[in-house]
Parts: sequence; C-alpha cells; structure tokens
Amino acid sequence: MSDPFFQPPSGTDLPRYAGVPSFMRLPYLPPDHPRRGEVEIGIFGLPWDGATSNRPGARHGPRALRDASTMIRERNRATGQEPFRAARIADLGDVAMSPVDQDEALGNAQAFIRGVLGQGIRPFMVGGDHLCTLTVLRELRAARGEPFGLVLLDSHTDLYPPYFGGQTLTHGNPFRQGIEEGCLDPARCVMVGMRGTSYNNADFQYGWDKGVRIVPIEECMELGWTAVMEIARAVVGDGPTYVSFDIDFVDPAYAPGTGTPEVGGPTSFDAIRCVRSLRGLDIIGADLVEVSPPFDTGGITAWLGASVMFELLCAMQK
Repeated sequence: MSDPFFQPPSGTDLPRYAGVPSFMRLPYLPPDHPRRGEVEIGIFGLPWDGATSNRPGARHGPRALRDASTMIRERNRATGQEPFRAARIADLGDVAMSPVDQDEALGNAQAFIRGVLGQGIRPFMVGGDHLCTLTVLRELRAARGEPFGLVLLDSHTDLYPPYFGGQTLTHGNPFRQGIEEGCLDPARCVMVGMRGTSYNNADFQYGWDKGVRIVPIEECMELGWTAVMEIARAVVGDGPTYVSFDIDFVDPAYAPGTGTPEVGGPTSFDAIRCVRSLRGLDIIGADLVEVSPPFDTGGITAWLGASVMFELLCAMQK
C-alpha cells in the first residue's frame, strides 16, 4: 500500500502554482530528515555547468524543472502507471557545487551521491551539464563493484578526449571518462540520436574501438524508433543499466532551451516513446541534463524535461 507521506498534493486540493515547488510536488527530504532512509528513488539537482564548452545556463536547469514539474499529475494515462504509489519517491534537494572550482564541485556531488547510495536509494539526477553524470557513474561503480550498461539518448556521444590540449574534463567527455575509469561496460553501452557537425570522427572511432553501439540519427530515421529501441534493449540486456537523457536529444523546435542544440532530431512524442520502451530494464539510476532556461522559449523545454522525468520514473518501476 502506498504511503500518503510520499504522495504529491493534487491540483484539486492545492493549486499547482501555490506552495513551495519541489520536484513533482513530492516531499523535500534533506539529509537529516528522519524519513529519508525510507526513500526508494531520490531526485536531486546538480545545478552546475562549469564544464560547458560554449553556451552556459544549465546550472539553472534544476530550478526551472522543479517549477515546471508542479504540472505533473499522478497517473500516466498511456501506461496506466502511478509511479508515486508504486515507489517512495522524494526530492532530496540540490548539491552545493562551486561554480569556479571543478574539482571541488565534482567532489561535493560525489560525496552527496555516496550518501544517497549508502541509504539504498536509487539516484535520479537532474543537471546541470552532462559532466554531472560522471559523478553518478563513479559512485555507482564504487558501490556496485563492477561496471554496468548505459542507454544514452543524446545528439552527441560525449566520447571526445579532453578539450583544449589539457586534461580538464568537459560535458563532451563524461562517457569516455566513464569507460576509462571502468564505470561502464562498453559492450553494454548504446548511444542513440547522434547528429550534427563535428570537429572530427574521434568520438565515434573511440566508441567503435571499445565496442559501443552508436545509432546515429540517419539510422534512427531509417529504422524507426521502435526498432531502434529494440536494438538498445538488446545491447544492455537484463543487466544493471544507467539511463541518461540529454534534452538536446530532442529537435530544438521542441526543446530550444539547451546549450548545444542540433537540428533534425526526434519530436517530443518520439522522445517520450523512446523512454517508455525502457520499461522492464534493470535501471539502477537515471538523469535528465542540459536544460538551459536562458535559451528556453515560454518554458517549453523545461516542461518537456519534466514530462521526460515522469516517464523515466515510470520506466524505473520494478
């Protein structure tokens, strides 16, 4: 039986524009809250974009997504799921991440996530730029003791080497670093939706050499999204899998509020169908990243992001 404490208030009882916004109007449980240990899926924000290579603004993503997500209701009409009744889900707050010191920012994030995993909570991270994902991958690897699979829905592979001739990481290489550090099993990694211009082919070549299955947008459109997601499910199989959703996976006509938009992507409906197709996988954690409110139009990107978050929560139900 579901616990009323973990149920968001209905818009028929409290207007959705009223109250203090939390993710999907779920209870906010700081680290010292006595019921935090009961949480099964914890949503938290990493409001940081210090690894952005061009257009910043994703540091404001978690706040915009909290506000947009107050529009989410309890039931998924398409699937019949009610995720807030199926699992105890809560907003765990944001991590304090230095905007000027990358090492300190990532270290604080990892310490926070370590505590979340130590309480047996499955992590749902809301970014922030895509390097934020590396902090979750690192801590999941440390907690589980073995690499795991990945489903990436994105317009970029994020498999490039560090930029600018140095060793500093950016949002263009979290998954390369995740493979190098043994967080990810490349043979169980699938990346869907890649498109746009590039500096060279180093990212694709690295993925191919490691055994990553990359499905560029041309293949997606030729095969159709149902067939593509069947490929994704086959790659990760029944093993533990992390799901990362970059909002720039979606065509910027539907999601303009992001730092590195690439035209020619899926519609918002296609993107939601892709997430729904992940039901039944062993999802050990997930994220939604790269929503940049300064580039948004009328809040449509944040609203799409909040809708994708809800679909991810449904896909995470055991």
